[in-house]
Amino acid sequence: MTGAGIPFNIGDVFPNFTAQTTFGPIDFHKWISGTWAVLFSHPADYTPVCTTEMVRLVKLLPEFVTRDCKVIALSIDSVESHKGWIEDILKVAEKPSLDFPVIADESREIAYKLNMLDKDELGKDGIPLTCRAVYIIDDRQKLRASICYPATTGRNFDEILRVIDSLQLTDKHSVATPADWKDGDACMVLPTVKQEDVAKLFPAGVEVIPVPSGKTYLRKTPQP
Repeated sequence: MTGAGIPFNIGDVFPNFTAQTTFGPIDFHKWISGTWAVLFSHPADYTPVCTTEMVRLVKLLPEFVTRDCKVIALSIDSVESHKGWIEDILKVAEKPSLDFPVIADESREIAYKLNMLDKDELGKDGIPLTCRAVYIIDDRQKLRASICYPATTGRNFDEILRVIDSLQLTDKHSVATPADWKDGDACMVLPTVKQEDVAKLFPAGVEVIPVPSGKTYLRKTPQP
């Protein structure tokens, strides 16, 4: 398969699909069921980088749970293949169970639909494998962020958690998170906040950073 699947952008409702998984059949939208979700795609089972990512994800799962965020993975192999691979993952992770589903996508139908295929990475059958896609979906089933890595580059899961923290914080408050922000750091007041509303919205105070233009758009406040 080549070409593009369904076009969708940040802010769009994420495309729905049905799939077989290690937890049984799912309807993706019903599975999300009012929570946040992250969908990770993997090029193939029994591969080194994918295995390190799954090990990391197994260990970090409680961090996603505290953010009311479900986790689901996808690989192009079968459910039976996934189950065998999971035994390896759990052995390396030193954990008793893998508590999130892994989607089987042997036909690449879902990967194609969700624009996950990497045309430069071919399987033994000559068909493109999936890239390392990350889709962060909110509790309204809207796509909020997407990151795609090539097969040779493992994901940074700390960054994925940081993005979720930023999205959930900025949904509740009139702030944006600056470069390299981490939970607990100062935030930037949105340009749309009028000066007369600042004191009411930000009782902890706002610092205006002086710049040569004289404009007051750089307004910093403690994290709400």
